[in-house]
Amino acid sequence: MSALSLVLAQTAGGVFAGVDPWILAFSMITVVVTIWMGFRSARTSKTASDFFVAGRSVSVGWNASAISGEYLSAASFMGVAGMVMSSGYDALWYPVCYACGYLFLLLFIAGPLRRFGAYTIPDFAEGRFDSPLFRKIAVCFVLFIGFFYTMPQMKGAGTTLAYIFPGLPYWVGVVAVGAVITLNVALGGMKGITLVQAFQYWMKMFAISVPVFVLMSVYGFYGAHLGANDGRALAAAKDAAPVVQTVERKPLVEKAPADTAWVSPFGPLTTKAAKAAGLSAEEARPYSLLYTYSLIIALVCGTAGLPHILVRFYTNPDGVAAKRTTMWVMILIGIFYVFPPVFGVLGRNLLPELYAATGAKGTDKVVLELPRAVGGVWGSVLSGITCAGAFAAFMSTFSGLLVSMTGALAHDVYGRMLKPHATAAERLRMFKIAAVAIGAVAIGLGCFVEPLEINFMVGQAFAIAAASYFPLLFMSVWWRGMTMTGAATGMLTGGLFALAAATLVNVSSLALDKGPMGKLFAGFAPMNEFWQHHPLLRILCEQPAIWTVPLAITLMIVVSKLTAAKVPDDVRMKMLVLHAPESLGLKNEYIQEHTAAGH
Repeated sequence: MSALSLVLAQTAGGVFAGVDPWILAFSMITVVVTIWMGFRSARTSKTASDFFVAGRSVSVGWNASAISGEYLSAASFMGVAGMVMSSGYDALWYPVCYACGYLFLLLFIAGPLRRFGAYTIPDFAEGRFDSPLFRKIAVCFVLFIGFFYTMPQMKGAGTTLAYIFPGLPYWVGVVAVGAVITLNVALGGMKGITLVQAFQYWMKMFAISVPVFVLMSVYGFYGAHLGANDGRALAAAKDAAPVVQTVERKPLVEKAPADTAWVSPFGPLTTKAAKAAGLSAEEARPYSLLYTYSLIIALVCGTAGLPHILVRFYTNPDGVAAKRTTMWVMILIGIFYVFPPVFGVLGRNLLPELYAATGAKGTDKVVLELPRAVGGVWGSVLSGITCAGAFAAFMSTFSGLLVSMTGALAHDVYGRMLKPHATAAERLRMFKIAAVAIGAVAIGLGCFVEPLEINFMVGQAFAIAAASYFPLLFMSVWWRGMTMTGAATGMLTGGLFALAAATLVNVSSLALDKGPMGKLFAGFAPMNEFWQHHPLLRILCEQPAIWTVPLAITLMIVVSKLTAAKVPDDVRMKMLVLHAPESLGLKNEYIQEHTAAGH
């Protein structure tokens, strides 16, 4: 026993040796407040309505803040800055398209989806086509998209904990944060996390903006830092004004991209496959354009197909409130996305040593590390604030994903397939069990993805959503000729192809890792040689949206035309429910059926 105690003491000493008390304090306050708010909100979560759709009573302001808090994940808070630093300005497509996707939601999906009235997207799938089989297919994609999206959140958790506790293994951070969030969701469901996520949006807004203003006041403004990386920009600025602020840049390390590539619209991100194949800059341009267009389609259409975001619109009182909520979400996240790229630009000049590291120690932690450049206590305080924001980022998004996936199992699988006559108490008990089970799987997956970039993984989750749920929702809402066979064929084909393509690229990338992940996935290493000889196939697998989304929509149209006799008999009434003003009293409320079933 004494030997074991000595080992534990030495381990604890190594973990806590380099801990900054200010960073630890701010991070712990965030976690404690999150848990406290979760427990407090859980007291008001009593019914199935509360757990699944927060009683359909969330106001526009609260819901817009909660959706923004849920949507601004580790990819937004940490990944955008890390990818701008590592890949340059072609990475800006991520924040631009993350925000633009809500325009699609606002124009085409938000209002009709809420008017149809359901707990989950699988509810919509079955109700629109009168097919319990379609519900089962739709549930599968809730889980596929959800698990792909939880992996980058877990990477953010592991990275942040490894930064706060320098001796802490990456996987310990994943397990610790995952357990806390799973507990919160199991206790309060959707109603329990709504207040938490709304609070976390404003915390993230404060945590990302204040350090940027302080850093620019100390080290120079954005334009000066950009000019340090682009001689043309600096020359133009000097011509325009005789006195121009300049910044002192640290020397770039060997792994850092050259200035000309970093500021290029076709930088390291979009030219990666072509460069690996040995193509010249001119030969690489068509491949870069293909990569860029596919990324735009994935992010814009994928936003309109994310189940954990779409289910939020069911918490609004009506369709008008859902559309107003979407408009405010566009404003809130648009303001937020101004700041992360600034971290990437400043980090290139002030922390170039991050280029030499990988995994939890690479550019994905620039948001956490950069504020310490201010120096002294204030540097620690600012870094503590960004760590608190990072906690809020991955905790709020993982909470939403967990509610979405748990709802699919507890409501769609258990309450609608396995035990249709389950009481409300039985469904709530299954919700808690499913939350723990899904949380455990998500934690396990998160432990494998340390070598992958956060934003890269999120982009793939968006591609799967774009090829599956987006065509389903868009076509089902706006085309009365859609049949269940056509919808299912298109969604299954597009979604599974996107899933398979993304998985192939991920396992081949993990095989290149120098650590334990490389050994685990060593069997896939030969694929990287294949990618070198076939850059076009590499791009089409890494960014599959450009062919999987048109494939899904085409199959839906063709198969629906071939099976036109199977169009639901009451399709005209369903289209009225989706599009008619709610004052006519036509909107559905699936919740009434479930409330009745629970008594």
